[in-house]
Amino acid sequence: MQIQQLTKAEEQVMQYLWDLKKAFLKDILELFPEPKPHTNTVSTILKLLKDKDFVDYKVFGRQHQYFPIISLEKYRGKSMKSLVTNYFDGSYKNAVSFLVEKNEMSVEDLELLLNELKNKD
Repeated sequence: MQIQQLTKAEEQVMQYLWDLKKAFLKDILELFPEPKPHTNTVSTILKLLKDKDFVDYKVFGRQHQYFPIISLEKYRGKSMKSLVTNYFDGSYKNAVSFLVEKNEMSVEDLELLLNELKNKD
């Protein structure tokens, strides 16, 4: 199954669902900062996420309880691969070099990461 890219609004709703594990529309709305989006807006985003196979729901009377069916880890992996492919010629080395050059990642952080990876075996 091909995982689709999400819009920023869809990603925000998914972040809330990943945190909550399962939630009704009102639970998701509560997590939005002020000014909160309209209920219909979030409802539409949830429908789009359902259509993209990111969420499913259980029906309780007239309400839907939503839950993610794509894990955060799976989406992170897909997003990272897409980012590296589209902006760094498919090279993770180029991506990490960019982060170090732009001071988004320190050399010390990079050394810690390398040590963690070496000791992972």
